[in-house]
Amino acid sequence: MTRYGLRYYALIGGFGCLSLAAFVQGVLPMVEPQSRTDKVTAVVRTELGELKWVEYRASAYTPLEQRGRQVYTREGCWYCHSQYVRPVAGETRRWGPITQAGEYAHDLPHLFSTRRIGPDLSRVGLKYSDAWHIAHFWNPRMLSPDSIMPRFTALFDGPHRAKIVTDADGERSLERTPVTERLFDFDSDERIVLTPNAEGLLYVPALGKYPVIFTPNDEYTGEEVQLLAASADLQGLVAYLQKLGIHRGKWRDRFEPQRMDASQVIVPRSEEWIAHGKAVYARRCLGCHGEQGDGNGPAAAFMQTDRPRDFTLGVFKFRLTPSGSMPDDGDLLRTITRGVRGTAMPSWHELPLKDRLAVIQYIKYVLAADRSDAASPYFYFVEEPAKAPLFVGEPPAPSAALVERGRSAWQAAKCWECHGDGGKGDGEKAEGLEDDFGFPIPPANLTTGQFKSGADVKDIFRTISTGLSGTPMPSFADTVAEDERWALAYYVLSLSAFKDPLTGEPLRIDASDRAALNDPGLRADESRHAYRLQADEAPTRYAGAAWAAKHGFELIDDDPPAAPE
Repeated sequence: MTRYGLRYYALIGGFGCLSLAAFVQGVLPMVEPQSRTDKVTAVVRTELGELKWVEYRASAYTPLEQRGRQVYTREGCWYCHSQYVRPVAGETRRWGPITQAGEYAHDLPHLFSTRRIGPDLSRVGLKYSDAWHIAHFWNPRMLSPDSIMPRFTALFDGPHRAKIVTDADGERSLERTPVTERLFDFDSDERIVLTPNAEGLLYVPALGKYPVIFTPNDEYTGEEVQLLAASADLQGLVAYLQKLGIHRGKWRDRFEPQRMDASQVIVPRSEEWIAHGKAVYARRCLGCHGEQGDGNGPAAAFMQTDRPRDFTLGVFKFRLTPSGSMPDDGDLLRTITRGVRGTAMPSWHELPLKDRLAVIQYIKYVLAADRSDAASPYFYFVEEPAKAPLFVGEPPAPSAALVERGRSAWQAAKCWECHGDGGKGDGEKAEGLEDDFGFPIPPANLTTGQFKSGADVKDIFRTISTGLSGTPMPSFADTVAEDERWALAYYVLSLSAFKDPLTGEPLRIDASDRAALNDPGLRADESRHAYRLQADEAPTRYAGAAWAAKHGFELIDDDPPAAPE
């Protein structure tokens, strides 16, 4: 066969593959009814704190999310990132539940992609905080040194130079210039506390407030900062990313790789593991926590509300050991594996166990030290060994009576003073709360269901029992009886019952279906056993109908064929 013949067959083969791709990803989704349904199975939390799968409907994008999707398409993000979880074990353990057709009801054209040069994004919603995404767009190598993703600096307002000055009240603020007056309101009584990173980079997460530069640990000692703010396009893009996967509800709370638990684990010190942990830390952790472990890495400039942990202070929030004790290896392993929900600390369940254990050794025996006396540093984990962890038994069975008892415990323990009557973090003492290092720390909004230390009733019980070191959240182990703490834990979970995990808004589930889902005897622990809402009598909606409605077209056929079961 001549080389011209080979070229001919290659041309035919290439054209055939392109045609097949166009048919499968462009034509077939418009023709096949099952690919046009808006029905999905989603995880919801009931009023008894249980997690159950239900059949639900994918919601349309908000105008801000739609703008972000347009930016995502315009900037070519879909060239490298896919949005499709295939039904094989490696996929579902890495990303989450397999893709369902209804998730794309409002996506025309579909942005499946296939290259996966970057991670799949179909389940990225609420995996990271907004601050993490913004830092990632400014410079991906802040967070992942070997990333090949380009920087998207054009999506930012700035950087702008601004001098640090001392105001009339003796506080450090910024010089008034046309730029700073556009970003801040120097006559406002509402302050925004900002901490630059070591290079003087400073992201402004909210505009129109009075700026206060706060560096309690000498995070930055210069006299000039570089200000950054997000453009409307960037805000939309982040909102779009946070939407991805949220059609499936609180699936992450049932995601087995992120529910890893450990207790009373101590790995013997190993210099080899410490050396390996240093390499893991440099690649995975340095961008936020800093080279010295002081919580002031390059990306910390973007994390103004949830600062990265400063290991050098020897204070760790999440542990099963008693109040005032250092955590053990099991506590640190649990936090690293699960991540800290609602913050820039993601789950690291994909990281090999050896890497996670090694980085714990590096944190314990190198970073967690007071080096104010250079000749004799104080290593917290050496000088203050972890105490025996608290015992957490099996929780009592959930019931309406138990939740109501928890409501009484909430009142008696005065949880409402900080978290508010409805648990939204707006209590009378919420304003001005600070951690032990002077940084603002608002009480958690418990109605979102984004629990930093875990979303199981055991996790809530643990937090109530041990408190959160370095924060205003105390331990209630000595002041509230164990059975009352269990009831309180169930009540805390009930505050996020039947809520959208992204918006916090109530889900469209009527009283009869709620009553059925609240029944502990109802089995809906897997997607294939999802509860079908009896009140959902509306006909199945289709992608074509959703697109037409959004663009102002009226469809003649109001009775589309039923989607196959």
